[in-house]
Amino acid sequence: LKTGAPAKVGSLWSSAANGSACSFPRPSAKMATHPMKDLKVHKLVLNISVGESGDRLTKAAKVLEQLTGQQPVFSKARYTVRTFGIRRNEKIACHVTVRGEKALALIEAGLKVKEFELLRKNFSDTGNFGFGINEHIDLGIKYDPSTGIYGMDFFVVLERPGFRVNRRKKSPAHVGKPHKLTQEDAIKWFQTKYEGIVLNKAAY
Repeated sequence: LKTGAPAKVGSLWSSAANGSACSFPRPSAKMATHPMKDLKVHKLVLNISVGESGDRLTKAAKVLEQLTGQQPVFSKARYTVRTFGIRRNEKIACHVTVRGEKALALIEAGLKVKEFELLRKNFSDTGNFGFGINEHIDLGIKYDPSTGIYGMDFFVVLERPGFRVNRRKKSPAHVGKPHKLTQEDAIKWFQTKYEGIVLNKAAY
């Protein structure tokens, strides 16, 4: 070290040399409420898996289009499963990705069906969560006998400001571990925003 080095640096090294514990400053309460730590909904994915192609899949896609106002995308089977009568590359499901205020409105409508109760296993280790409903008419869509009733999966992707650096085309970068989301972060967000209840196991 040069002479004239800051006193803090000198005291830090001297304490380490003396064998005493070297203490670094801990994050303050102000850092805990930092705007870069705020959580927001990046996107909502709605999925209806029919398990077969044809008329039922077309009607399921119509349900998603009626619900979101967007054109659904069809998913294909990766393998041939003779037990279920599924062929490889056959269209068996449809999904749609929603963002913005529309996504928040659909999440709240879906959670109302679940009575704002989710299981801990609904939350992933990467800070996202998902759940399912049995009847799409619970979301406020009028029942149509010609369409029938379909269940669907909700999958909510959460993020913090700055996650874009991982997706941008120019100079992409990794998100640091302290900034990544955990299961507890997602649970806390759900409980704070929706006053939700998280159960360890389903109540029968």
